[in-house]
Amino acid sequence: MATARSGSLQPGAESDAKAPGLRTFASALGIASLAGLGVLAYSSLIERNSFALREFTVPVLPEGSQPLRMLHVADLHLAPWQRARVAWTRDLASLKPDLVINTGDNYGHADALPAILDALEPLLDVPGAFVYGSNDSFTPIPKNPLSYLLHASHVERVTPDIDTAALTHRLVEAGWRNLNNQTALLTVKGSRIGLVGTGDAHLGGDDPEGLRRRITGLPADVDLTLGVTHAPYQRVLDGFTSMGAELMLAGHTHGGQVCLPLFGALTTNCDLPRPFVKGLHEWTTGDRSSWLHVSAGLGTSIYAPVRLNCRPEATLLTLVARDADAQAAV
Repeated sequence: MATARSGSLQPGAESDAKAPGLRTFASALGIASLAGLGVLAYSSLIERNSFALREFTVPVLPEGSQPLRMLHVADLHLAPWQRARVAWTRDLASLKPDLVINTGDNYGHADALPAILDALEPLLDVPGAFVYGSNDSFTPIPKNPLSYLLHASHVERVTPDIDTAALTHRLVEAGWRNLNNQTALLTVKGSRIGLVGTGDAHLGGDDPEGLRRRITGLPADVDLTLGVTHAPYQRVLDGFTSMGAELMLAGHTHGGQVCLPLFGALTTNCDLPRPFVKGLHEWTTGDRSSWLHVSAGLGTSIYAPVRLNCRPEATLLTLVARDADAQAAV
């Protein structure tokens, strides 16, 4: 009898032993779920709207040149209801830049033109130039937001569904230079700047052979050759650098958009190496080097509205004269 009673109690004893482990697992799962929801809420509601101004000094002008303040704006991805982003962008005019460069993806919605023009209106009194990204031709479509983190995005449509001409007309009417596979010359604070742009390399519109022709067609006596593109594919950066551009500007990457501690950006959305995903770096091709600034941009797709450890940004680049040692090395 004693043996029978002992045996009948054993299953219950095992259940009692397992219960704390199950409760611990359930508690851990609940905490992890709450933490995940907290991170999602923070990245979508707070950090995505925590706009930042980055500032860098770039020694690219000839000796004796006056400093030049250049504002780089990228990836607005505006939708009509995003009034906070419009207001913050408008306020960038208070920085009193000498030159504004817009590297594209202004549209985030088919009806965004009034919001884009409202955001840029105070900056249109400043000399400027622009290129476009794929979102300036194609409206965003719903997709799995995790796909952005796993591989570079693809635009499978071939017929644009945004009338970009209206935006182009307004920007050019204000005096900004259209650099989509074009060049321009500007004199700003006494410095002659040769600007060379490409179409969006993410769409295959960068025209590598034409790029060589456009750069070599610039006057030989410019003080600075500035390469402007939307998506910083290596073929574009190599082309700019090998043909003498001292500074290159790009957007497109969103700085990775989601960045993990100790690892950084999960993706650059192109073939750009991850260490170059945002900020100011030196890019080397063969025996030539150029400064490269990649903006993390101000917006996101309305279908992937999160940023984590990667605040939305615009950048003020102060271009200054190269010092005597750097001058001698060029």
